[in-house]
Amino acid sequence: MKEIYHVVGLMSGTSLDGLDIAFCRFEYENQHWTFKLLAAETVSYSLDWKKRLARVERETALQYARFDVDLGRYFGEKVSDFIDRNELIPDFVSSHGHTIFHQPDIQLTTQVGSGAMIAAICQYPVVCDFRTLDVALGGQGAPLVPIGDRLLFHDYKYCLNLGGIANISFEHGIRRVAFDICPVNIVLNKLARVGLGKEFDESGMAARNGNVNKDLMKKLNDLDFYQKPYPKSIGKEWVLEYVMPIIDSYEIPVEDKLCTFIHHIALQIALSLPNSGDKDETILITGGGGLNIFLTEMIASYCSPVRVEVPADRSILDFKEAIIFAFLGVLRWRKENNCLRSVTGANTDNCGGAIYYQIKN
Repeated sequence: MKEIYHVVGLMSGTSLDGLDIAFCRFEYENQHWTFKLLAAETVSYSLDWKKRLARVERETALQYARFDVDLGRYFGEKVSDFIDRNELIPDFVSSHGHTIFHQPDIQLTTQVGSGAMIAAICQYPVVCDFRTLDVALGGQGAPLVPIGDRLLFHDYKYCLNLGGIANISFEHGIRRVAFDICPVNIVLNKLARVGLGKEFDESGMAARNGNVNKDLMKKLNDLDFYQKPYPKSIGKEWVLEYVMPIIDSYEIPVEDKLCTFIHHIALQIALSLPNSGDKDETILITGGGGLNIFLTEMIASYCSPVRVEVPADRSILDFKEAIIFAFLGVLRWRKENNCLRSVTGANTDNCGGAIYYQIKN
């Protein structure tokens, strides 16, 4: 087995920030994995792509299927450009795709961005479709990053990702456990777009100027999802059906909605920590939400005495998920398990992912 891999990882999240592209080097030596991020960038989605991504779930089956191909073509073009500009020679591309439907209770999860189309355009093998095997095995199909947290970021007690959805990963006894906690940017960014006319609330300044609405806070915290034990995961459709109607029913300033929801996020994160949390433990925060200073301050306050660390290295903050999906591709390539039953609730650990073996001419 080859012990060094050069892989392009692709990640597109529910917050619609853009396509994260990360070129990574992974090395396995003495039963220990190390990585280095060699090149990375985020390709922001145009307004047209954002609109298409937001509405595809409501379109016909034919439109959905065509969009899968269109997005795969777009991903393939962006990856080819990234590879050519940086003069890279990857072993393969590993793509998470963009989740549209995620309903593991009926064994359904879908990610658009055709892996076959990516491979056809960039002329490199593509690993994709990481979630469906786990869901078929009775699991949640999410979160998938915990095995990367365990093998690449083991210096931290807790790994917390603040993307469209917040998810956390940590060792509990001899098991790695992980689960989705609550919505984050999928709600905050929508409130900013509708109420502020901005793509996001920069540094959480508008939220900082707002006040907590205690009644709204209580209704959010009383949602049934928060009472369920893990493993559990959140889909965009759950947010639209249960969370947004509660927020929209309150005729209060958007600053108050933002402030209340940030306190809600911070509280739910604190409640997700085991009771043993103490000052000798650290939470590593990554994802776009790590740039929201007010949010990270509230998380630190609610989770005290556990320490909160936002990486000074923006590349880790911005590209951790793309790095880990590149790594999941490596494990799939090696035919090793890349999804843990202790995390997802599946019948067994499994090796998820489909491979398209297109070879560059």
